[in-house]
Amino acid sequence: MDAADRDAIAEAVRRAELQTAGEIVVVIERAASSYRNIPVVMALTLALFVPWPLLSLTAMSAQRIFMIQLFCAALLLAGLLWYGRGGRFVPGFVKRRRAHEAALREFTARGLARTKGRTGVLLYIALQERYAEILADTGIDGLVEQDTWGGIIEPLLAAAREDRLTEGLIKAVDGVGAVLAQHVPPVPGDVDELPNKVILL
Repeated sequence: MDAADRDAIAEAVRRAELQTAGEIVVVIERAASSYRNIPVVMALTLALFVPWPLLSLTAMSAQRIFMIQLFCAALLLAGLLWYGRGGRFVPGFVKRRRAHEAALREFTARGLARTKGRTGVLLYIALQERYAEILADTGIDGLVEQDTWGGIIEPLLAAAREDRLTEGLIKAVDGVGAVLAQHVPPVPGDVDELPNKVILL
């Protein structure tokens, strides 16, 4: 995503916020987690099985078998770390949980819980996980059905899969803005509390 794309999304945020007292923040994260612990757990688990055939089929000493086990664990770990880049071995539910946790962290880190009317909305997308989520603060969350947010997220994910992320994000921002305009219209003296720029991590 280049500067022109980021500027186009920021402009969409600015336009959307003209119609509402709410605040919209867009966060794009390359990956919600490094998942380095997954290959470690897999390598150590697989290495646990190494001694059994050696114990039953050979007369090797326990010390020698242990050294072979350590070597196999190191070899497995190196292979899994290299081949498993990008979370290849990570189950989908783990990716979704990590991405959701990352979205919650970003919601707090970006000051969305400190807006005047508690009407901040985070539009979060984790590219590696192909995950997107809308998190709304207490001033708006109870007013909007989750299906409404889902109706914005699904086209965004479809656009991302088709390599049309910028277009998808602009439409998603427009959708969030329309929802906010319906529930928290602009009020006199309202100020833009949070930056409109896209946060790219």
